[in-house]
Amino acid sequence: MEKKNIAVVAADGRVARKVITEAVNRGWDVTAFGRKDKNTGDAQTYIKKDILDLTSEDLEGFDAVVDAFGTWTPETFHLHGETLQHLLDILAGTNVRLVYVGGAGSLYVNPEHTLQVYQTPDFPAEFVPLATAQVGTLAQIRPVKDVKWTYISPAGDFQADGERTGEYILAGEELTLNDRGESIISYADYAIALVDEIESGNHIQERISVVRK
Repeated sequence: MEKKNIAVVAADGRVARKVITEAVNRGWDVTAFGRKDKNTGDAQTYIKKDILDLTSEDLEGFDAVVDAFGTWTPETFHLHGETLQHLLDILAGTNVRLVYVGGAGSLYVNPEHTLQVYQTPDFPAEFVPLATAQVGTLAQIRPVKDVKWTYISPAGDFQADGERTGEYILAGEELTLNDRGESIISYADYAIALVDEIESGNHIQERISVVRK
């Protein structure tokens, strides 16, 4: 597998750390940008810098930038869109790919793509505001033509401490179930899929999704 040089922003989060570990274990060079004083993951290089302070020079020369930003409080939900827009602005017109860790609430549940998971009756009401913010980032990134982005949604049950099985189903815009009728993926298996996508480059300017096999 070809060695890659990638950056992970918002690198202190749990998804980010799984992605970093997966990439490093494949022999890739990883630079992590985070807000903590010290490196909390396996990246070979750690730079303390807020995502909104990053410049085009900071991200120059990487094969890909992984945006793993996440926030969970209503007063900060607006930062999903603001941080994404900042990265889109500084990567515009470059060959650096932007791989975005998206949400499951924006997946469609009908072939006409008129109904999304977060709009269904069984979707927990307490998660609607977060899902709405993540739906917004998909709408924000979808029309962008001057950045080589890929938006990757996890399955509905996104398990931080789930098993690393090493297998997954690569799906598209619709909520997909495995043979057991599950919409589930661990952070570790999601990281495998994300790193595989950086390697293959098969889904430029597309939203894809992953579910455990």
